[in-house]
Parts: sequence; structure tokens; C-alpha cells
Amino acid sequence: MSRALLVIDVQESFEQRPIWTAVSNPDIANRTGVLVDAARAGGDLVVWVLHTEPGTGNVFDPSGGFVRPMAGLGPRDGEPVLTKTSRNAFTTTNLQQLLTVAGIRELVICGIQTEQCCETTARVATDLGFDVTFVTEATATFPIPHPDAPRDRSVEELLADPRTLSTEDVVARTEYALAHRFARIATIAEVAGTVGVR
Repeated sequence: MSRALLVIDVQESFEQRPIWTAVSNPDIANRTGVLVDAARAGGDLVVWVLHTEPGTGNVFDPSGGFVRPMAGLGPRDGEPVLTKTSRNAFTTTNLQQLLTVAGIRELVICGIQTEQCCETTARVATDLGFDVTFVTEATATFPIPHPDAPRDRSVEELLADPRTLSTEDVVARTEYALAHRFARIATIAEVAGTVGVR
């Protein structure tokens, strides 16, 4: 085993937020599930990462009960589950040690959010010496408000603002930033067809 699938923050927390109605891939759990099934079938390690914000009382606070994989997803015995408090999956976890001990050199990344925890994890992973494949179509994100826009607006107001960065633009920016620098961009079909094949 030299490859691992990182499932980053595909958790119920996001479904509780009003902005979920504007998510780029509402079927992110199913898309992730295809990669998980392929990784397991190929004998690759599946690592589950969940974002937490303890003590905040928000949907990422573990005490609220939403910091768990989305319906239809979940770890099997022996699959590590890590909780993080940073934007990347390495800084506040033992992920690097876990992967190194397991002999992992290649990472496949999927999850939520495309340009935040997923992209940041890909960048850090590359800097740590891992070969990274980023499966953009198995990530999800949300429209991003203009920096000067009020933070307390409704989803409708956010979407009506012409300065709002669309999910399509967010995804494109991430792919531009990662490709040929930090990761190989791949489709679900490309990865599912090669996971476990050496």
C-alpha cells in the first residue's frame, strides 16, 4: 500500500448551514462514496478527516452532533478518523506521521471545501513530499462574498450581488493554482479506474 484517499470534511455540519442550498455539488456524498469504494477495492488506505470548532456552539462544535460523515459514508474498522481545527488536515493532527508509518507516498484528495481545506491540504502535502491527485469533481464549495460585502446577508442577497465569486469561478481558480504545481487534477472516473492499480 503506497496510496491513501483523504476524505476531508464531508460531514453533516455543512448541511446545517443556510448556504448549503448554494453548494456546488449537492451530491458530494455520492461522489465521495465512489472514490471510497474504489480505494477499498484497490487496497488503498482511506483516511477520514473531520473539521471541529470545539466550544463555539456552532455546527462544527462536536457537542452539537453534526461532526460526523454525511449519510451513506463512514469509516470501516481500521480506517483512521482524524479531527482537525485548522484549514489543512496536517497542522493539528498526526496525519503526516500516520501516512509515513503506513508507507504512503501518494494522496488522493476529495471533500469540502474545494478552495479551503482541500486545496490547503494539497499544498501542504506537496510541500511535505507527497504526490497529490486532486479530484475536483469530488469536492464541493460555496459562493464567496466580496471582501467588502456585509457578513450577515441572506443566501439570496449573496447570490444577487454581482461581486460574489461563483462556485464555478472558485473551482477554476483552485485548479489553476494547483495544476502542475501542487497536484495533478483528475476526474472521479480516472481515479476510480486506477486506485489500487500499480
